[in-house]
Amino acid sequence: MTSTFKVAALALAATLPALAVSAGTLEDTKARGSVNCGVSPGVPGFSLPDAQGKWNGLDVDICRAVAAALFNDASKVSFTPLNPKDRFAALSSKQIDILARQTTWTLSRETTVALDFGAVNYYDGQGLLVRKALNVKSAKELGGASVCVQTGSTSELNLADFFRANNIKYEPVAFNAGDEAVKAFEAGRCDVFSTDASALFAYRLKLADPAAFVVLPEIISKEPLGPATRKGDEQWSDLVKWSHFAMVNAEELGLSSGNVDEQLKTGNPEIKRFLGVDGNLGEGLGLGKDWAYRIVKLVGNYGESYEANLGANSRLAIPRGLNNLWTKGGLQYAPPVR
Repeated sequence: MTSTFKVAALALAATLPALAVSAGTLEDTKARGSVNCGVSPGVPGFSLPDAQGKWNGLDVDICRAVAAALFNDASKVSFTPLNPKDRFAALSSKQIDILARQTTWTLSRETTVALDFGAVNYYDGQGLLVRKALNVKSAKELGGASVCVQTGSTSELNLADFFRANNIKYEPVAFNAGDEAVKAFEAGRCDVFSTDASALFAYRLKLADPAAFVVLPEIISKEPLGPATRKGDEQWSDLVKWSHFAMVNAEELGLSSGNVDEQLKTGNPEIKRFLGVDGNLGEGLGLGKDWAYRIVKLVGNYGESYEANLGANSRLAIPRGLNNLWTKGGLQYAPPVR
């Protein structure tokens, strides 16, 4: 064995224990009988418990989809509300199996925090919320403003970059949670509240007079949001991302929770393969052949989830925009199930 080969072998061996620590989530989850899902403490449209304590939202649905694929029961999910500063530790310590908490996919989070992304369930960007009474039309008019923001999020860096790039002075006022930040904003402790634009629409609904506030037109960052898993646990990561892809593919194929049973009788070979009528593509994910059928039947396609939680059928009424299917001018595009 050459010295170069010895060095390479030792380097590889050194990585194995770290990978082994995070392996086996699929087996652990099956044995437990439920999926542990980390979510936001309460953001309408993404993750919010109703009066009966049932969680609803776009992020909630990705965890429900995983449970449906695994257990044929979308309710077998335990939800843990997490603040931004606690969310990564909760995942790395195995307190949760999936982090579905409006988390932005970034290079540093994949390489430094050791998160594994793979799917974007919402394409977003950071915005700024102000009082209409300020008569501000652009973020570039905010010189000297104080800005409420969540600590431990990408929002802090994005704000610093935007104001520095535009040579504008501002004062950041950081809070551990979004609810704390928006309450302080409403109470007048700061002039601006900044977070992902979708969340701003949700938080505005919580204000005593939502009509007195406006989201400024500028989007100051790219925020591809998606579920995250622990790096080094490829089988589990595959299951999570393909659960999202199944919902997107279902919408593209015209499959919904209302017609999927009828479509089991179709002669369309792509749909038959997707629903497990032909072949067993679920085997590679550690699932049964009807895994995608379960997701569509029990949770719905991506469009159903979007419309119920964020779209026209919700209080937020956020247009699909970038989150439309690629066939309709959006960015939601899933690899084929074949």
